[in-house]
Amino acid sequence: MTFRLPLLLAASALALAGCASTSGGDRNIASPAGQSGDLAIRAPATSQPIGAFFEDYDRATLELSPRSKAYRGIRDDDYGRWGDFSDAAEVREEALLQATADALRTGYNPADLPPQDALSHRLFERMAQRSASLFPFREYGYIFDQMNGAQSQLPAFLINIHSVADVKQARDYISRIEGLGPGLDTLTAESRQRAAAGVMPPRWVYPYVISDVQNLLNAGAGNAVLEDFSGKVDALAIPAADKEQLKAAALAAWNSSAAPAYQRLLAEMERQQVQAPTDDGVWRFRRGAEYYSALLASYTTTDLTAEQIHDIGLHEVARIHEEMRAIMRQVGYGGTLNEFFEYTRNDPRFYHTSREDYLADVDRVMAAMTARLPEYFSTLPTDPLVVKPVEAFREQSAGKAFYSRPAPDGSRPGTYYVNLYNLRDMSKNELEALAYHEGVPGHHLQLSIQTGLGNVPAFRRFGGVTAYSEGWGLYSEELGKDMGFYTDPYSDFGRLGMELWRAARLVVDTGIHDKRWSRERAIQYLKDNTPNPDGDIEKAIERYIVYPGQATAYMIGKLKIMELRDKARTQLGDRFDMRAFHDAVLLSGPVPLDVLEENVDAYIARERAS
Repeated sequence: MTFRLPLLLAASALALAGCASTSGGDRNIASPAGQSGDLAIRAPATSQPIGAFFEDYDRATLELSPRSKAYRGIRDDDYGRWGDFSDAAEVREEALLQATADALRTGYNPADLPPQDALSHRLFERMAQRSASLFPFREYGYIFDQMNGAQSQLPAFLINIHSVADVKQARDYISRIEGLGPGLDTLTAESRQRAAAGVMPPRWVYPYVISDVQNLLNAGAGNAVLEDFSGKVDALAIPAADKEQLKAAALAAWNSSAAPAYQRLLAEMERQQVQAPTDDGVWRFRRGAEYYSALLASYTTTDLTAEQIHDIGLHEVARIHEEMRAIMRQVGYGGTLNEFFEYTRNDPRFYHTSREDYLADVDRVMAAMTARLPEYFSTLPTDPLVVKPVEAFREQSAGKAFYSRPAPDGSRPGTYYVNLYNLRDMSKNELEALAYHEGVPGHHLQLSIQTGLGNVPAFRRFGGVTAYSEGWGLYSEELGKDMGFYTDPYSDFGRLGMELWRAARLVVDTGIHDKRWSRERAIQYLKDNTPNPDGDIEKAIERYIVYPGQATAYMIGKLKIMELRDKARTQLGDRFDMRAFHDAVLLSGPVPLDVLEENVDAYIARERAS
């Protein structure tokens, strides 16, 4: 089980036992032999409308997925629980998903369904197929790494997802602090078992994980979790004595359960570090080539091979270099492209000197973009967007920027996180493009619209297709150019730098995991071909190593969206409407790229017919 908090909620069903109706059409699948606590896995009944079928599936997954409930803003009796972190739970999750897909195939004929229901039928099947293709390789995932490890993600969940509106929810928070001990111990034991089988991240990963753990332990009662809890309790309208009692209980739970488990995790990470491998790519695993091919197919939703993706990357890098040379001429720079990279990489004028100034610039850029959105979008985000720095306890290991979607009940805004640990990794030139990607018109707009699609099943509202979502984010960066932004040529150079970054990802990701490049060779490729600072480059390569294949989805998805927009514009001529095109892309929610093309083709046909 690769540790992933359930951001894609309905696509991550957890264990289910007897939670669906027993009427006709049910299908049972026993848990695989040898798993402790074998339970019957029951798919929803097919003797009901397909919408109810999907609702039953969603309800069943949520019943045994407390973290998914919290992401959705559901605060019931499970609010103080983490759920099951074991591999057996993941086996049951997959069994439920496949049993439901099997029932769907035999119980409903897409030809008899209305168009939206037929699309949901098809998308659920595709989701199940992607999951089945990866499931045989689940034990190749890293449980603890600098990107997705439980050592930082569980505290981040408490800080960013677990709200405290009353005393009960404060006690639920304490219960989750207490539950960190058993949860971390389960994951530590699974990590130890995988290490014994030779599945460990490269040696350089371990200092990051160890640093995250030590940051929490060394802070003692002042650690990020307890500080967050204290702040949330202080905001409650209850007597001061009650607040102090709650804080004392939280500290006791940390000291008795969480801290000892973190100490055990620290000891295990230090033990593994000594024997960890120095090779970086997943090619080193017994079925590494098959694993990587399955990852590429899942992330890109195409049948492109690693070699083809590598070649697309090389082609796109060359194209973007030429566009960058045009900007060099525009600003009157007379050197080579690599000299211009060095200039923009190192000159202090291209970097903020304070976090406050960086955040103020983001606010300015987002305000200007938000004001222009109605000219290009008929459907707009309804959730507020906030910008926050990454928390101090995990900023050394976290990526440079990421987005967290809003809660469907409006209790949590969409959040754009920027990592300001080292301002020299956050160029002014890239600020605009990065904000458009993570905020509007990028992830915030897309995910707010998706979350608000009340007429589609939950697995479509809360699930995801990486090539679609990240392709949209990268498309949004270029859309800002179409809208008249990037008036500073250096900011436009930063936009191209961000696009170049995603093109180069195609080269280095396949280089590492298919062509057996070392971390150092991949780092050197980015130094030679991109303007990014050294720290940015090193952190990025380290991300691609522990997150194989994911980075290829951005450019593959963006190229498809641009291709489809060009197709629509060519075929519709003066009748092409950017707002209608964006609705055609966004209002289905995330879909594989071939389905996206069908949706756009249908939009073109409707416009031509009208």
